[in-house]
Amino acid sequence: MLDIGRKSDQRDPGGCFSCRGPSLRARAAADSGGTGLAVQRWTVRTRSNPVRFFGGALLSTAVFVLLYLFFVQTHTGQAVDQLAYDGAEFGRRSVTPFTQGILDWLPIASAVVGLLLTIIVALIRRHLKTFVVAVGVAAAAIATTQLLKYGILSRPDLGVEGYAGNSFPSGHTTVAAASALALFLVASPRTRSRVGVWGTVFAVLAGLSTLADQWHRPSDVIAALLVVAFWGCVGGAVLSFSRAVADLPPHDSPSRQWWIAIPFAVISGAALVVTLLDTSGGTSGALIAYIGGLTAIAASGFLIALTATRLFDPLP
Repeated sequence: MLDIGRKSDQRDPGGCFSCRGPSLRARAAADSGGTGLAVQRWTVRTRSNPVRFFGGALLSTAVFVLLYLFFVQTHTGQAVDQLAYDGAEFGRRSVTPFTQGILDWLPIASAVVGLLLTIIVALIRRHLKTFVVAVGVAAAAIATTQLLKYGILSRPDLGVEGYAGNSFPSGHTTVAAASALALFLVASPRTRSRVGVWGTVFAVLAGLSTLADQWHRPSDVIAALLVVAFWGCVGGAVLSFSRAVADLPPHDSPSRQWWIAIPFAVISGAALVVTLLDTSGGTSGALIAYIGGLTAIAASGFLIALTATRLFDPLP
């Protein structure tokens, strides 16, 4: 029988379920030395699910393969890609001095600066394993691009005028995106979304420069971003096996940043439709294809980055 006069914070010797002990908040305050900080949020942790990263890697691979099969292995795809490449001639005189300078120093500068920033952030956060994974996947992405472009993939001659050699995927874009990826992986949850956006801006500008200076076609640049995305997912899977997920304080949500990619996606989609309807070329056709290529690169970059931010959101 219950003793009604008993205080609510005492338990019945018989184990009554109706009698309540100290509240979780009171226990948390006691555990924190009376400071009132809810430290229990840091003590209950779970493992991040690596399946989501494997899914991201498979999706990146599938899109890469489809991109290659259409834009490299078909006549229509080559014609659309080449038309965008030819369209860069319209603004080449005005932007070449700027883009040429970027492309000249981009590989070394992005690698050195990216590595230094990655080291600094990793030391501040004391995440040595994350640093090793970040540098490893960045190097793997760069090596993969070189292997694919020069050792595995080929560009058949389908009668489309233009540079006949294989340039798929872009090495310059891969280096820029891989440097941004390394910094993204070691960044804290509070700053990860901002690092992802600014790193994407850097990688996208590098890719746009290769098209504007007629070093690469649009599909080359997007393929490079997908290679880096694949290895980023591999890195996330590795980290998810060994890193716990804490109940972290609220930080910027990537969902509010999706609007960035929407206008680029709409413009590039419209330009692609117009170009597919008439791949014969001409001044207006080349210009439309060029604009479509530029916006497709921007849309792809931001979509990949924002998806990555959501995937990595649970990791501390």
